Amino acid sequence: MRAQTLPPAAGWQWIMGGFAIFRRNPVMLGMLVVAYWFTVLFLNIVPVLGVLIASLAIPGLSVGLMQAARNVERGQPVGLQTLYGSLRENGRTLAILGALYLCCTLGALGLSSLVDGGDLLRFMLAGNRAERAVVEDADFTLSALFVMLLMTPVLMAWWFAPVLAAWHRLSVGRALFFSFVACWMNWRPFLTYGLGLVVVAGVLPGVLLGILLLIVPGAANLITAIVTLPMMLVVAPTVFASFYASYRDIFGISEIV
Repeated sequence: MRAQTLPPAAGWQWIMGGFAIFRRNPVMLGMLVVAYWFTVLFLNIVPVLGVLIASLAIPGLSVGLMQAARNVERGQPVGLQTLYGSLRENGRTLAILGALYLCCTLGALGLSSLVDGGDLLRFMLAGNRAERAVVEDADFTLSALFVMLLMTPVLMAWWFAPVLAAWHRLSVGRALFFSFVACWMNWRPFLTYGLGLVVVAGVLPGVLLGILLLIVPGAANLITAIVTLPMMLVVAPTVFASFYASYRDIFGISEIV
């Protein structure tokens, strides 16, 4: 398994590559992203075990979206079976990755109690509005930054781990290791990628929404829906396709088995 070190500009190229893939089949990729969201939401509804079941499924579903991006790029068929079929690709390892990620996330939230006395943890685990109202006025800035710091190496280890486990049949440990090393070697393009996503998914939609609200201030809800829904159906599939673009460029298309 070999990872290439790419220049900083590669991060922006991943976003553009993701958009290029999206443009080839926007309807199907948009539908698959919506199916992904509804699947995760439905699983989370399951009492008690819902969060765990969703966490176990997310790595496989993420691989399914990357598989869809790869198929679209290659001109191959794409459908709902593409999204759900990847759950069977080294499924045990993917489930373990999901469980470990959940544990790491809960661990980071638990450690945030050292900063804010547990306010952020209680807010995130609140099951209803009344429970959240107790701590919603708390200042989460410092604890959120603390959690982001703890989760950064976790995200590096998990970024490519599902696809390495599914497409390369790597074990949990090797998938996490190679993912972390690949991200470490390419921290500059990933920094560019992150800044690019902030602009594309945050700044530009916000500016557009602000301008339209100034022009038509009396239709705030309608304008927000008109801007938000299409942006989500364009930006979200583009972002998922960009995950595949980053894998393709760092590990090389020849690495796919």
